[in-house]
Amino acid sequence: MKLFDQIVSAISNPTQQASTNQIGSVINAVQQLSQTYHTDPGTTQSVLSIVSHFVRSSLQEKRATGGNDLVQSLVNQFSGTSANSAAIAALFSIPQLNEMISAIASRTGLDPQQIQSMLPLLIPVVLQLLQTGASSENPQTGSNPVLNQFLDANNDGEVNIGDAIQLASRFLTNR
Repeated sequence: MKLFDQIVSAISNPTQQASTNQIGSVINAVQQLSQTYHTDPGTTQSVLSIVSHFVRSSLQEKRATGGNDLVQSLVNQFSGTSANSAAIAALFSIPQLNEMISAIASRTGLDPQQIQSMLPLLIPVVLQLLQTGASSENPQTGSNPVLNQFLDANNDGEVNIGDAIQLASRFLTNR
């Protein structure tokens, strides 16, 4: 998986922000979310995959109109491992948000209100994983191989945040 390879490469590259602690905090946030909402890990992974699809579309739109630096700035501003409702408003219109909630509900069977309460954490977590490739010296530049790999996916199913987090968890366990 190319996205995961970019993340692992960023961990071993001192000029990029990725660290095992950063990846570990993403994994912990996802596991905690799963426990808080009493969802099994497979369902949470499905939710993350759908959310990442919508995040990709939104960031691709923003890159087309504002460039790479705007997208990197959004990732830097709204990434994290705690809830941030502003991340939703920064990336999605109400119709896009409703479409995402409907897609998640239809694929997972989760209640739309439960999904809506999960999104303020899920979106920053996806962005946090994308931030791992940012330059540690100049994080505002658009040169982020992890983010670029994510955005340049041709929707062939190869880029999947849920799978990348699962692989990262295995990677950290075996380290």
